[in-house]
Parts: sequence; structure tokens; C-alpha cells
Amino acid sequence: MPGAWELESVLADARRKEGLDDVGPGPFEEPLGVLLEAYAGAGLNETGAHLLRGGIVHSLRVRLRAQEWFRRRPEIADEQVADPVVVVGMMRSGTTLLQRLLAADERFRCARGWEVVEAAPPLDLDWGAEDPRIAKALAREEQSRQWVPELYAIHPMYALEAEEEIVFLADAFLSHVPESGAHVPAYRSWIDTQDFAPAYDHLHRMLQLLQWQQRQRGVEAERWVLKTPAHLGYLDDLRTRFPGLHVVHLHRDPVETIASGASLNATLHAMHADTVDLHRVGAEWIERMGWTNDRALASRAAWGDDPGLVTDLGFADAVADPIGQVARVYDAIGLELTAHAELAMRDWLQRRPRETGRPDYTPETYGLTADRIRDRFA
Repeated sequence: MPGAWELESVLADARRKEGLDDVGPGPFEEPLGVLLEAYAGAGLNETGAHLLRGGIVHSLRVRLRAQEWFRRRPEIADEQVADPVVVVGMMRSGTTLLQRLLAADERFRCARGWEVVEAAPPLDLDWGAEDPRIAKALAREEQSRQWVPELYAIHPMYALEAEEEIVFLADAFLSHVPESGAHVPAYRSWIDTQDFAPAYDHLHRMLQLLQWQQRQRGVEAERWVLKTPAHLGYLDDLRTRFPGLHVVHLHRDPVETIASGASLNATLHAMHADTVDLHRVGAEWIERMGWTNDRALASRAAWGDDPGLVTDLGFADAVADPIGQVARVYDAIGLELTAHAELAMRDWLQRRPRETGRPDYTPETYGLTADRIRDRFA
């Protein structure tokens, strides 16, 4: 695709499809340019190039439409995203369980899967009718289940469930999402030197937009519950943008989580390239997770031991006694765990989506060993 990875090319496509020109605030051009150059040299196959470029155009289209909503309804910028509860932890450490349990309490806001994928609604949306984005997201969920079952088995994304907000960081083109699905060493190295404040500003802006929309639908909850494992590497940026936050930090033996993350990344790489070096994927993943946890521990040490700021939970405890562990979070933030909220959580536990079987893998599949993982995270 000659010129397909040029900045002006993807911007032109997004503007043409939306019929809009203003992409909104935030210095996104430089990170997007670095990412496009990295993708151009990533050895993508035709399908992978189509999918990844299409994803960038989609991100730009959402930004265009979001900016138009902010222009039409300037009161959106006055929305106060106050004191979110943010669940963090490495992949497969129980973060999804904790976020969705908290989201079962109607006093919390969350972003559903259909809202995350397309945060900006159609400009002609009829607020009295069912949002067309819901049907689109349900169809996308079913397509994923049918056409990429291996990905769906590892990381299912449900249209109607609370979902993580990493998409909004990716839409700022400052995130670790690209390296999870393609060999982009130059971009991977470059972002490690960058200020992520613009990405967290964009996250805040999208939460304002979602909160305003939810008010139009009659949702008046005051406090968000967020979840993204990637926040671990940027706890200081997160706290700067949301100074009243409370962090719920999940912990699990890395030997039980690292291979799972490598498996997900390898599956994504295989969707975009004909050849995938599994040992390279494993080496990059343990390096990234080590980097992430080093930064998290440094931030935590600087913050001090403040139970009003962070609640630490163990994965085994969360699985064995989810309501009891959630109660600890409520105690820390000074909120009563009402009988109504607990009943909603127990109801969710009974009907929550059941994960299908994951592919078999071991650390050795990705050139790793249990001893190497233990040494890195000692």
C-alpha cells in the first residue's frame, strides 16, 4: 500500500469518512507518525496491514466525532471526573473480576464494551432510541467469537460488560498496545522516553464525554471504576490527572501470569504477520512487565503507605472470597457496602460470562523458564 502509512494519508481517510476536519486537542501527530513508520517496517501481511491501518483510521474518526460533540455541547468539558477507583495489576491477576464486581454497584460508573470501542456517538443520535453502537458491538463480539476464537478464548471482550479503558490511551497513540500485536521495536523504544500526560489527558476527555452521555440516559452515579493493567507503569501520570483516585492493586505470582500475556501477544502477532518469533515475543513481554513493575514499585514507594490511596489484594484471596475482598475496598474509600450492592455483586457472580478454554502453553513456549521469571520479579 504505497503511501498508506503516511500521516496525511490516514488523516485524510478519517476526515473524508466522517465529513469533519478538527481532530481536537492534544499533540498526537508525533506519536502517530512514529507509530506509522514502525508499522511500515513491521513485516505485516496484507490482512494485518489492513486491520492495523483500519484501527488507526477508526481512532482518528472517533477523535473527530468527539471534538464535534465538544464543539456542539461545550458543557461536556465541565463534567467532573472525580475520585475514580482504578484497578491495576498484571494481566490474569484478577483485575477484570474486581472491576466488574464494583461496576455491579449502581453507585459506580463504568465504560461498557460498546462505549469503549466507539466513545463518540453518531452526530444524529436519537437519545430516545436504543443506541446503534450497542448492536454494532454485539455483532463485533459474535464475529470475534466465530472468526478469532483463539483470541476470544484468551481475552474476550463483552459488549455489555464493564471494560478496560486502554483503548483511550491507544487513541492518543501513546500506549503499549501496538507492541502487543506487531514487531515495532523503534516505536517500543521511543515511547519509553515520552511524557504520557497527553495520553492521560485524552483518557480524561473521553471519560467526560462518556459521563455526559450517560447523564443523557439517566445514569447519575458519581464515581468511576476504571481498570487497565497498563496503568501500572504510569501510576504517577494517573494520579496527576485524577488526584482523588483510589488504586486497587492486584497481585499474583508472575510465573502464573507472564506466559498468559505472551500467549495473547503471540496470538495478536499471528493475526498481523505470517511469521512470529515466539521467543522474541516472550523476551519482549517479560522485559515490558519487568519495566512496568519496577516503575509501579518506585511510584508506590514514593507515595508511602497510605491505605486511603491504595488497597492491595491477592489474586487467590479475590477468587476465594470476592465479596470479602471488595468489602476491603469499600472500607478504604469510606463507602458503605450496602445489602443492595452486595446482592447485585452476587447476582453478577452467578451469571458472569464464563471464559472458554485457553490454548495450552508454558513459559518454555516463549523461551522463558519459571526460574527466569522468578529472578526478574524477585
